[in-house]
Amino acid sequence: MRKQAPTRGLPAPSGMMNAQSAVIGLSGKDLFSTLRSLAFQGLRQPVHSARHLLALGGQLGRVMLGDTPHPVNPQDSRFADPTWQLNPFYRRGLQAYLAWQKQLNSWIDESDLSADDRTRARFVLALLSDALSPSNTLLNPLALKELFNSGGSSLFKGLSHLLDDLLHNDGMPSQVSKRSFEVGRNLATTPGAVVFRNELLELIQYKPMSEKQYARPLLIVPPQINKFYIFDLASDKSFVQYALKNGLQTFIISWRNPDARHREWGLSSYVQAVEEAVDVCRSITGSKEVNLLGACAGGLTIAALQGHLQAKRQLRKVASATYLVSLLDSQIDSPAMLFADEQTLEAAKRRSYQQGVLDGRDMAKVFAWMRPNDLIWNYWINNYLLGKQPPAFDILYWNNDNTRLPAALHGDLIDFFKHNPLTRAGGLEVCGTPVDLQKVAVDSFNVAGINDHITPWDAVYRSTLLIGGNRRFLLSNSGHIQSILNPPGNPKANYFESGKLSSDPRAWYYDAQHVQGSWWPQWLSWVQEHSGEQHDTLTTLGNQHYPAMEAAPGTYVHVR
Repeated sequence: MRKQAPTRGLPAPSGMMNAQSAVIGLSGKDLFSTLRSLAFQGLRQPVHSARHLLALGGQLGRVMLGDTPHPVNPQDSRFADPTWQLNPFYRRGLQAYLAWQKQLNSWIDESDLSADDRTRARFVLALLSDALSPSNTLLNPLALKELFNSGGSSLFKGLSHLLDDLLHNDGMPSQVSKRSFEVGRNLATTPGAVVFRNELLELIQYKPMSEKQYARPLLIVPPQINKFYIFDLASDKSFVQYALKNGLQTFIISWRNPDARHREWGLSSYVQAVEEAVDVCRSITGSKEVNLLGACAGGLTIAALQGHLQAKRQLRKVASATYLVSLLDSQIDSPAMLFADEQTLEAAKRRSYQQGVLDGRDMAKVFAWMRPNDLIWNYWINNYLLGKQPPAFDILYWNNDNTRLPAALHGDLIDFFKHNPLTRAGGLEVCGTPVDLQKVAVDSFNVAGINDHITPWDAVYRSTLLIGGNRRFLLSNSGHIQSILNPPGNPKANYFESGKLSSDPRAWYYDAQHVQGSWWPQWLSWVQEHSGEQHDTLTTLGNQHYPAMEAAPGTYVHVR
């Protein structure tokens, strides 16, 4: 049901890092340099530091007398156990921790540091204070209860989990029970076949699930930094099956997981590979046009492809384009980016070229530090302090099925975030042709996530404005992945939409209508309008030029 949204505050993306940070990286040297600068700052302003130290002492005195001057954030699940409020010892410990946090931030805010230095300092000290939370120790009331209830076995199980992660997970707490899932067994199980393969990708065509199907096919282009089956998890949230059951001829790209031999694969290489896949889809279906759908970096790839096709006067191959949480305008404000100077960017490029690839595990670590309480310390408590296995959750399994980026593509992405080339005509060149998105007169459907910390929604909104053609923008609830996997029937699903796209994302948001339900049916109606006539379903996969090879999910998805 559609209704006018009530007066509301502008949503801010969660976390302090984003896609820029994951691509560029964040070195420990930069963090320690900031800590060292803070130590010197304390010595340079002794009166200022002494005043805040005395203020902290006064607050600790009040805490010891039983006062509770600092309210706990009700959304902070670390201190949800009643013991933190009811037990005098725990209450005082928590209040002392909160008082320390408050004084640290006040000390930074009232110092004579520059604005950028204060932002860096808050970022580093937030990571430090999260790490030193009393909930991360064996005195956590949940850990003590589990210790007594298990007769001490939780401690030994936790140590075993810690040792296993040190040996096999780069010292990071495991986020998911990997034994519960297997690609091809209970993930990526929709029937289909690989109908085309080149060095970079496999193209999978799925068996139809409807009596009628539309003439123009849908080609899904997932991000290069993840595997494709995020679109084909369990059947109740499989985007692929939703498309198939509603008459769309559906193809998807499965990217090869590159190694050092493929260091020269850049954005142009991927654009050229997708262009080949488009032509295969056209050949198999007999359609002159294809509907494209790109997610995250896949959205950047299909935008670059359309710019390339437009320059060659072949844009007629594309009937429509769907962009899911995709950045084309790479201007993002982030505290972590204050650590990235010219030297840092060149060092990041140099490291990946020396190794041939940027390892997905390194990116996963940065993504985890975007939300350390949710993605690190939560599992630290569960796995080590409580001695429990991490949960069996398909999205987390996919998220931990890491891939690599070839060095050339990594360098192209660094330059993309550094120069923001798609905001000006000819700023980006792929396959020897300049890209001008305003000349890409293709209808587009754009989806952002309101709590997306990887591709912030306002940047995705600005990206929508760069594209020519008729544009539609929806702001889905939840974050980067959950905003995509938002099928009908999800009771939490909702989105914002306004028929008018203003130049300011804030103005758009305040004018937008709040709609309960999933955005999938809206997209389906839109893409069906761009899919031509319906005809009887053809059950044969591939054709004589591109015969069906091995069954989906193919070979490349299994490459580690």
